[in-house]
Amino acid sequence: MINIAIIGAGNISSAHIQGFLEFKDRCKIVAISDIYRDKAEEKKRRFGLNDAIVYDDYKKILEMEDVDVVDICTPPYTHADIAVDSLNAGKNVIVEKPMAASLEECDRMIEASMKNKKLLSVIAQNRFRTQFMKLKKIVESGLAGDVVHAQVDSFWWRGHSYYDLWWRGTWEKEGGGCTLNHAIHHIDMLIWLLGMPEEVQAVMNNVAHDNAEVEDISIAILKYKSGALAQITSSVVHHGEEQQIILQGKKARISVPWKVYASTASSNGFPSGRDEELEKKIQDYYDSLEETKYSGHTPQIDDVLKALESEHEILVKGSDGRNALELITAIYKAATTREVVKLPLKKDDPFYTVDGIMSSVPHFYEKKTFVENFNDERITFGRDIK
Repeated sequence: MINIAIIGAGNISSAHIQGFLEFKDRCKIVAISDIYRDKAEEKKRRFGLNDAIVYDDYKKILEMEDVDVVDICTPPYTHADIAVDSLNAGKNVIVEKPMAASLEECDRMIEASMKNKKLLSVIAQNRFRTQFMKLKKIVESGLAGDVVHAQVDSFWWRGHSYYDLWWRGTWEKEGGGCTLNHAIHHIDMLIWLLGMPEEVQAVMNNVAHDNAEVEDISIAILKYKSGALAQITSSVVHHGEEQQIILQGKKARISVPWKVYASTASSNGFPSGRDEELEKKIQDYYDSLEETKYSGHTPQIDDVLKALESEHEILVKGSDGRNALELITAIYKAATTREVVKLPLKKDDPFYTVDGIMSSVPHFYEKKTFVENFNDERITFGRDIK
């Protein structure tokens, strides 16, 4: 039995707890911690975690000898210190996205994981969704040809009050706006599908949330070593939240939500019709691929448990979380400096540390009022992509 401790009992912790409870024969939640003790007590009651010990100081969890995995569900600016402390205490770690607030913090976490020979996994639950698993296989098959353009629409919508929460909407506490905290799902997916780009250009702004310092929309252009281009729109101002990733291969277009289209050319180069044979070949392969058993955070939790039970290699490692943050940091740097940013970012780059980021990024508005907690804990994870 693998013993789990949850640190942070806010909204997102419910998705984690539900995931662990899917595997009651393999793991058990033995402790919950939150600076607001009543929130931890509420989660204990709601999910029937009768044997779980409740703390208001996460360091007491690290003194528990029977804890195998620490699951971090706290605000982003706390991730690095809690993760490093947990790893140094001999615990394996799962941490919510984003991995940390800077690349320097990511490197400290990865170093602690390696030094202590403990697992470090960063939440990227969308990798485990059937649609993305299948898209990954189609890309790897080469049936659509080399990808020459990617369009990533990370469209979310959040009302004005979303940023009223005390730690949201600040560079210091949240680490950024929609690019970091919403589009990270699609940015991680793009890296998983195509790898890291070599150049980034970007713009960002805050157009609808004057209670937040951070951006609520950004647009980035990426250039890959192959010459391929990608565009990423990160937003919390799009009604309908119509999210998609479209990949244009040399032979065919493929996407999530799923669609395949292959053009044929006339003698003068204009489109003359569709390559129905290729479309059928791609569609048949897509249909033959397995559906994933679980959804949400559950399959990633299953993946981590398998890694602890056997020699299974986790799908989302600390280095993956770092890659996503590096690309996002490059977008912030490009949008701030209005210059082309080359990757990888070096340790002497001003944007490598939290202090460097804080001294560089714009404050679109100053956050003047806030609430400590919301009464309504309902949260959404975007549209159900088919």
